[in-house]
Amino acid sequence: MGLLDGRVAIVTGAGRGLGRAHALTLAAAGAHIVVNDLGPTQGPNPAEAVVEEILVTGGSAVANGDSVSDWSAAGRIVGQAVDTFGRLDAVVNNAGITRDKMIFSSSEDDFDATIAVHLKGTYAMTHHAAAHWRERVKSGETVSGRIVNTVSGTGMFGNVGQSAYAAAKSGIIGLTLATALELRRYAVTVNAISPLARTDMTAGLLPAAPESGFDELAPENSSGVVAYLASLESGWLTGQILRVEGDRVVRMQPWTADRSYTSRDGTALTSEELVDGVPLLYGTMPGGVTTLQK
Repeated sequence: MGLLDGRVAIVTGAGRGLGRAHALTLAAAGAHIVVNDLGPTQGPNPAEAVVEEILVTGGSAVANGDSVSDWSAAGRIVGQAVDTFGRLDAVVNNAGITRDKMIFSSSEDDFDATIAVHLKGTYAMTHHAAAHWRERVKSGETVSGRIVNTVSGTGMFGNVGQSAYAAAKSGIIGLTLATALELRRYAVTVNAISPLARTDMTAGLLPAAPESGFDELAPENSSGVVAYLASLESGWLTGQILRVEGDRVVRMQPWTADRSYTSRDGTALTSEELVDGVPLLYGTMPGGVTTLQK
């Protein structure tokens, strides 16, 4: 018995890298997989090769070449899962591209393309899957939907040369938190992983694979976490970001309130008092100055 026996999952951007690793791992755990990848403009779609890998090992999978950034196409991906396998249980939003440039060198097209695939693609897939599950619940069926999004350290902490990518990934974090709240009533969980992995998108940024031993940056290192989040066993967990670094998974905290400064007279803050107030807030006020905190 596999952890995902009989469940149906869509994995976007699954022709290579992280997505391929996720698709193979979920299939090995017993899931039926829709392997989505837009693929190149010419030549075979790598999704077909991943499907063959799954079928050869006795798994169940079909390929899909639609673009997640196309609203109607995202609906077709969900429809293919239901039409082919009779149901949908999980969506792994992994599709992505890179247009890394300093903000003063990037173009509108760079920004639009990055947002379209990462953020709009995740939103569109979530929309169509959520609409499907909501209808199933309204018709009296039992649902155990799982959405697993993909974010990054850049979206949480920033990184030079990746302003558009950071904006997209930060947006997905917000989307994860909001949709987790919206979909709880339908027994649908929404979580995200932040994998540290060597892929085409990180080419030249991370060390090469070791000649032997455990590869801490291998794409498949995060796939076990994805499989868990796609399973029935994870139904208690939603609205969470899990960082995966080599052999460990890290619980990330969302935005939390830290220190505060309150106005001296209990009304709106003035710019004048913030000359001292903000340094106090950040602990940079020179020693010996009387606190302005109430």
